[in-house]
Amino acid sequence: MDFTYDDEQLALQDVARTALERECGSDVVRLLADDPTGITPALWQTLVELGWTGMLIPAAHGGTGAGLLEMCIVLEQMGRRPLPGPFFSSAVAATLAARALGADALLGDLAAGVRRGTVALGEQGNGDPLSTVRTRARRKNAGWVVSGSKPVVIDGHSADWCIVVARSEEGVRSYLLEQPDGELVPSLDPTRKLARLVLDEAPVVPLGPGGNQSALWRRIQDDIAVALAAEIVGAADRALGEAIAYTSERIVFDRPVATYQTVRHRLVEMFQQVEMARAGMQFASWASDTESPERAQSAAMAASYAAEAGVRVTGDDIQLHGGVGFTWANDAHFLFKRVKQNEVLFGGISQERHRLAALLIETA
Repeated sequence: MDFTYDDEQLALQDVARTALERECGSDVVRLLADDPTGITPALWQTLVELGWTGMLIPAAHGGTGAGLLEMCIVLEQMGRRPLPGPFFSSAVAATLAARALGADALLGDLAAGVRRGTVALGEQGNGDPLSTVRTRARRKNAGWVVSGSKPVVIDGHSADWCIVVARSEEGVRSYLLEQPDGELVPSLDPTRKLARLVLDEAPVVPLGPGGNQSALWRRIQDDIAVALAAEIVGAADRALGEAIAYTSERIVFDRPVATYQTVRHRLVEMFQQVEMARAGMQFASWASDTESPERAQSAAMAASYAAEAGVRVTGDDIQLHGGVGFTWANDAHFLFKRVKQNEVLFGGISQERHRLAALLIETA
């Protein structure tokens, strides 16, 4: 398979990198890390004007109709900064869910950036997020209500609406919750805000087809996992570049650190891991767009490998920087925190490996 991008994709990559370097420098990242919503109206409007909030939305609903592969090109550049704010929760997770559920009425506002959404899926426990869902939905009068707790909801405190996954008599179902107003909670990555939702007979509106929606949500999770992998690849790639630059300039015993064999071997291992993670992510996003028979398997492989490689590479970047790598003034810790938190979101690396094992056994 040819993993090189075509001319339009290369142009998108160049525009994304240039725009994000201009609009989201290190000073902006530090400023927004302390902001409760993690973004300014001006920066959000810039993302909207670039058309990125509507990339995954069909043109009929105001989007650009791009595929997951094109979105991953942009997300890789966002991971390099790393971009703060609710872009991932709204333009990726909530958009993928709304589109898969047939909630077309939500797509126009998402594309235009006038309203932002998020997804409340997993609960306390480990493994497949769907297996942890205990939140219950029931009929009340002429409508529906949900009760339960969602401890980790990306931007659940600032989103305009949230798609809540809950159990009903039909099984796993989806419900639209307006103004979730979650409680902001501390998180490892200060640039990606997390919230806790405590729901006590909150009024909701059912979404999606009838019956158990577990299979539909597994597909949504697969695409979200690939998108997270794209961010990880971007963060790891920048970490590699920063490590090479620093060790080439840092002089120890009258020699650049990069000339020592141990350091050179470490850099080569980092390069190999970044390139393998990128290849897996690109294939998985292509497989999703083309509905390849290898789609689910490639998503699990890409997500699990990228997470492990990203943690290793960004951690090695801190080590190769020495003492300065542990300081707030250096960007290395932002890259590590983004990758490490991505590793555990939506089930994390262990869930992806369990899913891959199940798929391989089923195929055999």
